[in-house]
Formats: sequence, structure tokens, C-alpha cells
Amino acid sequence: MARNVSTRRKVVVTVVAWTIGILIFFPILWTFLTSFKSEAEAIASPPSLLFFDWTTENYFEVQSRSNYFRHFMNSVVVSFGSTLIGLVIAIPSAWAMAFSPTKRTKDVLMWMLSTKMMPSVGVLVPMYLMFRNTGLLDTRTGLVIVLTLINLPIIIWMLYTYFKEIPGEILEAARMDGASLSKEIIYVLTPMAIPGIASTLLLNIILAWNEAFWTLNLSAAKAAPLTAFIASYSSPEGLFYAKLSAASTMAIAPILILGWFSQKQLVRGLTFGAVK
Repeated sequence: MARNVSTRRKVVVTVVAWTIGILIFFPILWTFLTSFKSEAEAIASPPSLLFFDWTTENYFEVQSRSNYFRHFMNSVVVSFGSTLIGLVIAIPSAWAMAFSPTKRTKDVLMWMLSTKMMPSVGVLVPMYLMFRNTGLLDTRTGLVIVLTLINLPIIIWMLYTYFKEIPGEILEAARMDGASLSKEIIYVLTPMAIPGIASTLLLNIILAWNEAFWTLNLSAAKAAPLTAFIASYSSPEGLFYAKLSAASTMAIAPILILGWFSQKQLVRGLTFGAVK
């Protein structure tokens, strides 16, 4: 039976939701507006929100100073590549933990999650030396490997949660019909978990796209993604806020558009299995 909600409660909830949404989105809006200001207007006090001389000079200067499209392609290759490889590894792993658990399954899951609790800087030196000695330093391949390993625990945890919501009887029926292990995973399990896999894919692309620590320390010029593209506008001479805002806007625009068009799939995946 549906619960009656008063008009007053709806108004309060709506106002609170819009307030929180505006507070979260305001830094992005401010960055976007600052990208159309001159450097003098960007540091003016008090700042102007809308009433200033709009200019696109910062975008032209950013593109002339740095090759945006090269950094963009590096980000695409690194984020999508690491996420897809992570899914290939994580789907069988999550299947094994969800449908063939052992006494140590929960311990293994907690151990994987604990690797995300260690500060990244704690393993920077050995990682840097390994990459330098193997020739992976400042390469797309190296960044794909490190981001795959970083995000793999999250991918496995999310897929494990989604797979647990799938009735095991369906997989047993597939086995009785003669399905092999690979066919069971590819043709039975994966199609049923498409919403969960899609949301996992999207979230980990966002995480890889925004990763700054490893990309700044393990890349220099050839494989530098958009995070390094943004950082290049922080120099010893000072911060050029207008140009930095233009570079930031150009870096977040693709992933923001992707999230906007895939929000329904993302919400569907995050709520997958919530209603029985």
C-alpha cells in the first residue's frame, strides 16, 4: 500500500534536494564561468558571477599551448582500457565468490578492499622503479596496468554485490542443460547482470578518468592524460586561474556529457536488485 506524503513534506524534500544539488554543482559552474573571464577578472574582488566581459581567448590559448586532443586520446585509452580489462578479470572472479564461495571468501573480499585504504604514496617509489626498469614509464600500457590494478577491487566488489542478487537456480538450470562454465558466464550470467555491469563500467571509467596521483607521477609527455594537461597550468610563476579553468572545463566536459546521457543506466544499475 502506498504511503501518503503531505504536500509540505514534498516541498521541504524538494527544496533540500535542490539546495544540495546546487551546492555540489556550484564549483563546476564557477569553473565554467571563470574560463570565460580574463585573468584580471578571474582574481577580481569581489568576484562577478555573470556580469563580466565574456571571452573565449583562454580556450584558444590553452589549445595553442598544449595539444588537447593528444591528452584527450590518452585519457580515453587509459580509462576505457583499464576498465574493460578490469571487467574481463572481475566477472569470473565475482562469479566464483558469489556462486562458489568458500570459508575464506569474505576474508579475500575484505583484503581486496583493504588495499584501497593504503595511501598511494606509500608504494610510489617501488612502482616508479618497476615502471622505469621495465620500460613502462610514460606509456599508455603502463597507465592502463596501474589503473586496472587500482580499480580492480572496486570492480570485483560491485559485481559481487550484483551477482549475489541473481538466483543461483538459474545457473543450475543452465548446467543441467549442458552449459559449460564459460557459456554459463557469457550467455547466462552476463546478460542478466547487464545493468550492474553497465553501472560498474561507468563508475570505473569516471574513477580512471579523474585519477591524478598515478598519472602525474608515471607519465611525462607521451602518455600524459587530461589530469596532467590541467596540472601543466600550475607553474612557479603562479596560477593562471582563467586558463586553468578553461583547461579544467575541457577536461571534465567529455566525462560530464557521458554521465549525463547514461544517468538512467547508472541509476538502474545502482538500484539493481533493490526491489524484489
